Amino acid sequence: MKVQVTPSVFEVPLGMANAFLINHDELTLIDTGSEGSTHQLIQAIEQIGRVPGDIRHILVTHCHADHAGGLAAIKKVCDATTYMHATDAAMVQQGKALRPLTPAPGILNKGLFNTFVTKSPSEIEVASIDQEVAEGELLEIAGGLRAIHVPGHCAGQLAFFWPQEGGVLFAADTASNMGWLQPSIAYEDYQLGLRSLRKLTMYQFEVACFGHGKAIRKNAVNQFRLKWLR
Repeated sequence: MKVQVTPSVFEVPLGMANAFLINHDELTLIDTGSEGSTHQLIQAIEQIGRVPGDIRHILVTHCHADHAGGLAAIKKVCDATTYMHATDAAMVQQGKALRPLTPAPGILNKGLFNTFVTKSPSEIEVASIDQEVAEGELLEIAGGLRAIHVPGHCAGQLAFFWPQEGGVLFAADTASNMGWLQPSIAYEDYQLGLRSLRKLTMYQFEVACFGHGKAIRKNAVNQFRLKWLR
């Protein structure tokens, strides 16, 4: 079931991960969930009065299976342009979904890592990427979406900043909000991930949407700054 975050942004829970819809003139999908998530995505699209064929753009934040695993399937039901950072686009186009990861500091993160991350699929169905997106690029989507390269959790990870409706940050897996705002539980490079979080504080966003956990709907950037600008 979709959750309305702002007038135009909808969160779509897909098991442990979230996808997002921006219903602003054209329909834009951010992330696709794991393989087998397509039916849930289609239901959410229909709930907002659209059909899958209305999707014009699919932004994939990174190559992990819970974000890119459903890409090949959803592409079969729409004629959308797909976007990724070049580093992770190369992975998805080879059906690869995982580089070596280590848990973030803390006993809880280690436990969650062993429970969930170690079981993550390393392969997904091969999918083509139409446009590779670079750091800082302004995409002519939904009135303008700014791509932000945020490695650490994943080398080719992108976050997206949408300045409309108070400013919305699609933070991908730079952080999570499962009960409280915190870094991701797994990293390729933890220190690089922290630098990426500090980078996000330079943007002015009221709302933050996460790959894992509920959206922060008010004063989101202030929460980021209190936590990561030290």
